[in-house]
Amino acid sequence: MESGAARREGAARVTASEGSAVGEHARTKGGRTAGGAASDAAAGAEPSGTEASDAERTGAESGPSSGRPSKRSPAQRAGGRKAESRLAMVRRARRMNRELAEMYPYAHPELDFENPFELLIATVLSAQTTDLRVNQTTPALFAAYPTPEDLAVADPEVLEGILRPTGFFRAKSKAVQGIAVALRDRFDGQVPGKLADLVTLPGVGRKTANVVLGNAFGVPGLTVDTHFGRVVRRFGWTTAEDPDKVESEIAEIFPKRDWTMLSHRVIFHGRRVCHARKPACGACPLATLCPAYGEGELDPDKARKLLKYELGGRPGQRLRPPPDFPGQPAPPLEGR
Repeated sequence: MESGAARREGAARVTASEGSAVGEHARTKGGRTAGGAASDAAAGAEPSGTEASDAERTGAESGPSSGRPSKRSPAQRAGGRKAESRLAMVRRARRMNRELAEMYPYAHPELDFENPFELLIATVLSAQTTDLRVNQTTPALFAAYPTPEDLAVADPEVLEGILRPTGFFRAKSKAVQGIAVALRDRFDGQVPGKLADLVTLPGVGRKTANVVLGNAFGVPGLTVDTHFGRVVRRFGWTTAEDPDKVESEIAEIFPKRDWTMLSHRVIFHGRRVCHARKPACGACPLATLCPAYGEGELDPDKARKLLKYELGGRPGQRLRPPPDFPGQPAPPLEGR
């Protein structure tokens, strides 16, 4: 007859086995597990030494028999023996960027534009509103004022009426008209392709300048908007709050050639998965690499319902998205 201790030991083995099976199923998304995604990405990192081993464990270890990744930080998952080293963090960050590239191969600026002038004006208008609302407003704006010279002499009341849907339309009207005047008078009606010149335009800071440089001129730049800052802090790439400090610290982690696309991928992730109030942790392929896992919804089914835009089966923000965008175009503004 089997002893009580033997029965308990056998039951423990069965429970652990079942928990492992459940965990494998819970981590699977689209035929690929979150842990497998991390391992695939790590395979290209070519780590070596003790610090590299810690970095590998960061992405490879998962949580207990619940099947979800641990809520602990990467350094704690590595055994809690020491804080995550700088080298381990950089390798983890670069693995996450490769994962983001697989998740969003179609990442792009979510403002509709045809030239540097349109992108500059659209970016300024995007303050305190959505890219969708800007994209629904700019067709009428650029039809009426296609060049800086045209916008510089626009009737303020007519301009305000066009920009009303974007909010703060009086301030925005003055801002974009001031930019148009500066372009006409100081730059021969052309948007300059240098950061030092762009930031001299009224109301244009480093964020707006980097958007224009990266997407209209092919000059790499980091776009530190609210989504970017929130997500990189959750990723543990920086603790800085000041946008200029965030830009400086992230620039030290990634090669310059990656900056523009990194910005698009991180912002895409922030808008679709890693929301400000309730991130969809249970549907995030980066879960095993993310120190902030557990801040949001962990249940996979509930998390998937939080996904936005094309990931949630809904239209994107651009009325004229790139050809490789897998989602639906955004609808035009009613009445326009």
